[in-house]
Amino acid sequence: MSTNVLRTTDGWWVALGDRAVPVDTKAVTTAELLADRATVREAALSGEAGTPVAELAPLSPVTTPCRVIAQMVNYRSHASDSGFTGDIPPAFFRKASGSISGPQDTIVRPPHVRLLDYEIELGLVMGAPLSVGTVVEEGDLPSYVAGLVIANDVSARDVQLTKTQFYESKSYPTFTPTGPALCLLEPEDFAHLPDLRLRLSVNGEPRQDRTLTDMIVRPARALTLLARFQTLDPGDLLLTGTPGGTALKAPPKPVEKIAALLPPAVKWKTFFKTQAKNPRYLRHGDVVTATIATPDGRMDLGEQRTPVSHAE
Repeated sequence: MSTNVLRTTDGWWVALGDRAVPVDTKAVTTAELLADRATVREAALSGEAGTPVAELAPLSPVTTPCRVIAQMVNYRSHASDSGFTGDIPPAFFRKASGSISGPQDTIVRPPHVRLLDYEIELGLVMGAPLSVGTVVEEGDLPSYVAGLVIANDVSARDVQLTKTQFYESKSYPTFTPTGPALCLLEPEDFAHLPDLRLRLSVNGEPRQDRTLTDMIVRPARALTLLARFQTLDPGDLLLTGTPGGTALKAPPKPVEKIAALLPPAVKWKTFFKTQAKNPRYLRHGDVVTATIATPDGRMDLGEQRTPVSHAE
């Protein structure tokens, strides 16, 4: 069975139900903790009464600096929302690891950003080096992936669309809330990945709700494609895409055809005027709640609850 690990300013903890036991380790980074997994197991079996989880202030269990890589349009429902038809070529982009924040930290919208969007994603935390040229089969996943985290790939859509710039639009500080738990997997857990259900709500209103069966490129294939050009190391983070239900959606086909005839300046002005009326974009005072778990509780990555604020 999987083991949930939390990180606070006091160190690492194993979560056992509603209580947590400290891990007796000198590990500071996620990579160092993964190399000391025997100590994590000792804590889980220690029998200590522990501390109530509710009394802990969790940090991101993925420490920085690290590589943060994300898959584009990797759920069928998101592809439909985005107006894609036919086969979708796999694609990746990078995020600055400085965008990683804790599971209860405030998402801060920069002053120049107007269209702030959410994207719940399952994050894979690497447990072993992935060298260029590696081919990863389904049965190889336990050799490379140590655990899972909840992540929110927060996106400044106005920056992303006008500049076609993913790196900037998704890399502002606090734009990758991560955690609370690092769910460390056992080899037998990987067969249950398709059962994981991703849910995100804003102010209690459900926005995204899908299982991994909606995923287009599954983790083993994604790592193989990534290894054609990219090295990964323990503690690095791969975000595996988001389901449908984000605030941004492709316009209806007739509208899209008409817009294509407009000069770019007019087209963008019209688009942003319409999007500004969309109530689904994140606004000051909103609270985003995200969970990822299997129905049977075999894997439960906890609850991420992040308020939204505007930078002054």
